[in-house]
Amino acid sequence: MPMFADLTVSVPDFEDLGRIPDRLSADGGNETPVVHFSGAPEGTVELALIVDDPDAPLPNGFTHWVVYGIAPDTTTLDVTADGVTVGPMGAGQNVWYGPQPPAGHGVHHYFFHVYALGKHVEGAPTREEFLAQYAGDVLETARYVGTFSNDSE
Repeated sequence: MPMFADLTVSVPDFEDLGRIPDRLSADGGNETPVVHFSGAPEGTVELALIVDDPDAPLPNGFTHWVVYGIAPDTTTLDVTADGVTVGPMGAGQNVWYGPQPPAGHGVHHYFFHVYALGKHVEGAPTREEFLAQYAGDVLETARYVGTFSNDSE
């Protein structure tokens, strides 16, 4: 699976490896982030976006957002667009759930993974189901990382 060729994902609200604004956090308003894409490789049938926090104190981290059915020529994510499906985040709801690391747990990293897929995703699998079922259909992937902490430092 090629990584980091031409496919890109970015979030204009913060720089790559920068701090996610409070308004996007679960406790600060839980605003849905704006996400941009470009460079889907030839043969891409759809894009998928998964946002996860591997620093969460759970065996597989915590999934904050799962979005499937994004058209390959999409430049700005619109979860209301035809064909787009929001799958279940870590607590089971089909929504964006902003950063909310435990106080005193330090800085967490939020990975915005975009996957260019050679086939359509059926239904609304969880992150783990998606990775198990569609890994062989990924043409290219890219990521963008934000950080967040609830520490009072």
